[in-house]
Amino acid sequence: MKTFELKAEPRKELGKKAVKAIRKEGKIPAVLNGGKLVELPYNGALEAGEKLVELDAKRGMITTDIIVNTEDVRKLIYTPEIFEINLELNGRTRKAVMKEIAFQPVKDTVMHIDFLEVYPDKPIVMEVPVRIEGHAEGVKAGGKLQLSMRKLKVKAVYTEIPEQLIVNVDKLGLGQSLAVGDLHYEGLELMNAKNAVVCAVQLTRAARGAAAKAE
Repeated sequence: MKTFELKAEPRKELGKKAVKAIRKEGKIPAVLNGGKLVELPYNGALEAGEKLVELDAKRGMITTDIIVNTEDVRKLIYTPEIFEINLELNGRTRKAVMKEIAFQPVKDTVMHIDFLEVYPDKPIVMEVPVRIEGHAEGVKAGGKLQLSMRKLKVKAVYTEIPEQLIVNVDKLGLGQSLAVGDLHYEGLELMNAKNAVVCAVQLTRAARGAAAKAE
């Protein structure tokens, strides 16, 4: 996984008025989730932007409301690649990945970003792009290869998550498909439904005609 350097500042003021002012400055409100777990009741000090989220009666998680510059995250957002982010915040660098982006439905501008803090011993779930490799036998016979799932959800520690999931289609014949359950990657657990079709070689008119003549 490639790395991305990003500076953020803590968001001290919450609410619609504060969010509107942030966006007017060309910045994006965001949150850094996945912070440290603490036992409740928690009496420790919180840094700027931090808040305590109760998970249950005994445990809580400290998350951080942050602000990032729109220009700083442009290359992070508008790309199919995934990145390990070195997020500089409150004088220290924390490892994170980008989990969710909220877009304005009409203007398509970025309204909010969810980051997830990651650790080398804690598995996470991420969507990873799929890349087709090889030349399907069915395509050589006149079929058409269709990629139905451009990303797959994987579970692993972030250091094991690849930039892409390679799917080899060399042996895929006419009318055949590859499902999630057919794929295996060392160190990764695929979280999508096992019967979900990733790619398939569809019969074309030309392929049907050739098959009919052969019969």
